[in-house]
Amino acid sequence: MNKKIKTIIAVGGTGGHVFPGCYLALHLIEKNYDVKLITDNRGNKFLKSFKNLNISIISSSPISKKNLLIKFYNILVIIYSVLRSLFFLISNRPSIIFGMGGYSSFPICIAARFLKIKFFIYENNLIIGKANKYLLPFAEKILVSFEEVEGVPEKYKHKVIKVGNIINKKIIDLPNKNFEISNSNNFNLLILGGSQAAKIFAEKLPKILNKCSKQGVKLKIYQQCLPSQNEDLRLYYEKNSIKFETFNFSENLNNYFSKVNLAITRSGSSMLAELTHANIPFIAVPLPTSADDHQLKNGEYYKNKKLSFLIEEKDLDDNLQYLLEQLYKDRSLLNDIIINQRQFSDKNVYNNIDQILKEMKY
Repeated sequence: MNKKIKTIIAVGGTGGHVFPGCYLALHLIEKNYDVKLITDNRGNKFLKSFKNLNISIISSSPISKKNLLIKFYNILVIIYSVLRSLFFLISNRPSIIFGMGGYSSFPICIAARFLKIKFFIYENNLIIGKANKYLLPFAEKILVSFEEVEGVPEKYKHKVIKVGNIINKKIIDLPNKNFEISNSNNFNLLILGGSQAAKIFAEKLPKILNKCSKQGVKLKIYQQCLPSQNEDLRLYYEKNSIKFETFNFSENLNNYFSKVNLAITRSGSSMLAELTHANIPFIAVPLPTSADDHQLKNGEYYKNKKLSFLIEEKDLDDNLQYLLEQLYKDRSLLNDIIINQRQFSDKNVYNNIDQILKEMKY
């Protein structure tokens, strides 16, 4: 490609929307595209390690349903964001735009519609998000991680293209683990709360893990938590003689992936795909307040494909200890998961996107 194609990628909100956009940006830059990333203040906090990306901030807002005054204010913010997006697009004149889902992608895509600039939207969950659903009538195509995505009206299903999960290339390219989890190994357990940290994991899980430890389960814990929870977790694990390491939010989990043989995680689509590619069996604990219960949908999908286990948050106290003790006693249950995970692949995701862009007329 001789001439650089100007491309804008709109990301924001949670890490589940931000990181796929960043990984896509890095890929397109490798392919000689001229890429700019648009985010809001909430999304910008996840971008500290992506220092080489060209980032601009345009504030946006969801529409509140609870308070009429706040709803009116949020509508004004969205209108202002669309106007700013119009000026931004006129100044930058991109050929193509990607909206990665979440409310922060809405203004730039709507502005693109007014200016007749082609845009794609990307959906990595198993149920289409609200912003993407509103944008779908105007989008060129919707790129999805799974064929089974729900919520796409029949008249727009011709726009759906399965590309796979856009995740870190370093994880996609990890070699398959060539080992079986033996009965003599400690349980090296990774606890992940997603980009929002899962405050409740630090409140509930240590007590359950301590019960497991007293039943003879040999644990080494690697736990993501909020900075304010570091000290309480340290005191609790040290008091109960449980080996542990805490860390705060990190977008680069490769170092931890190489140390563990089981994970407990929220069920954002990108994280489940990364754990699967890393051949790490996991217990998905969906965020119960996720929009349209999409995390439960994600968790059920992986469980039904025999790629993971699933426990809803309300059932943690009753079910987690039993499951961990069963997995510790019978490692074949984990080995079966690993065998299934080895058959799952998004290795072609970037090639699929390249092919779509190659067929576009600019």
